[in-house]
This record gives sequence, structure tokens and C-alpha cells, in this order.
Amino acid sequence: MRFWDTSAVVPLCVNEPASATVKTFLDSDPLIVVWWATRTECVSAFMRQIRESSLGAGGERQAREVLETLARVWLEVQPSTMLRRTAERLLAVHPLRAADALQLAAALQWCQGQATDQGFVSFDNRLREATYKEGFTLLPTEPR
Repeated sequence: MRFWDTSAVVPLCVNEPASATVKTFLDSDPLIVVWWATRTECVSAFMRQIRESSLGAGGERQAREVLETLARVWLEVQPSTMLRRTAERLLAVHPLRAADALQLAAALQWCQGQATDQGFVSFDNRLREATYKEGFTLLPTEPR
């Protein structure tokens, strides 16, 4: 079981350069853990791609279907006061945006603060750096 950041979930739903890589991770371990807002962040990414004309209406429908399939089986870390406090601590320690701090706080909550040997799948370099410093194993080992 691994924690997946939105930047790794989106390439499961739409064809991107990282799609083959993340599909390999999913094939090797189909148990996904995500933050509560991941689904909304994915939809935001799909809409941005439509606005940028890199995704058409048919592709967006297909992406939402894949997202729905994933969401039916993934484990979703819910918001809580403790998670918010952890995110606020992370903002003081790492140069993160609020959404990234919430992602990392959710991952820390999932593993009960025992990040060593826990996989974290992400392509966001700033989040990857903070995640590494918190003790997670980064996947992929080299970002795109």
C-alpha cells in the first residue's frame, strides 16, 4: 500500500508522459491511499487540460470514469483537526503550499507518523523534497 499524491493519480486517468510509470506502480501494488481532496484536485486538473486544449470532452469523460473506478477502491484519509495541525506544522518546516501540506499531513496520518519504508508516489518536486525529509520512500525514485 502506498500514498498517492494527485500528481500521480492524474496520469492514471489521462494519457501523460508519466502514465506508463504510474501504471507499473499500480500493477505492482493496487492498494492506493489518497487525501480526501484528491478527487476534486483531479477534476481540477482535467478541467485545466480542457481549457488548455490538451484534453477533449471525450477524454475528460473517460478520465472521470477511470477516476470513479479508482475512488471506489482507494483508501481516503479524511480531514480532521489533528491533520490540519500537522499540515500547519509542515508549513512551518517545509516550503510547501497549503494543499501540499495537507497531502503530506494525510500521508503522515495514514502511516501514524511512521514514514520509514512507506511509499509516496508523486511528481511534484517541492512535495517530494518535503516527503523525503519526513522519511517516506519516494516513487518514482527519479522525478520526471
